[in-house]
Amino acid sequence: MAKLLYSATASLDGYIAGPGGDMSWLTEHLTGENPTADRLLAGVGAILAGNGTFGGGDPNRGTDKEGAFGGQYHGPVFVLTHRPPAEPHPGITFVGDLPSAVAQAREAAGDRYVNVLGADVARQCVRAGLLDEVLIFFAPVLLGAGVRIFDDPGGSAVRLTPIPGETAHWYRVAR
Repeated sequence: MAKLLYSATASLDGYIAGPGGDMSWLTEHLTGENPTADRLLAGVGAILAGNGTFGGGDPNRGTDKEGAFGGQYHGPVFVLTHRPPAEPHPGITFVGDLPSAVAQAREAAGDRYVNVLGADVARQCVRAGLLDEVLIFFAPVLLGAGVRIFDDPGGSAVRLTPIPGETAHWYRVAR
């Protein structure tokens, strides 16, 4: 069964998007080789994103690198939202509740990862006990404000354990 993996690139002060969801800061940090990102991409069978992430600012918008993983991901995408668009988007499935979205994404992913994109969907997955792994890439910048990697006011601590033999900042959610 597919594992749910929350992955994100964050500033050193813990933000995955700037104020207002701005992603333009990320563009200059998406250059060069990244073997871990390449391995991640090869293991992703489906993406589960929130509506804010889906409709948010792509740092590569308007270029040939637009889309998930710099335009390299070409697979099923499930967007968790209570406000699906009036017009369908090819290759995108809009789902109104977390259990259905996770079930459909897992089925589509097979034995590969469901890559969770977006802090709010990650929080919902943690609260529901569904998240299996977390992978965070860090960019050498301090944003000062924006969307945190993970924010769950009133939530409980979530223990993460390093995955043996894996890169730094790739963790398993301890259960």
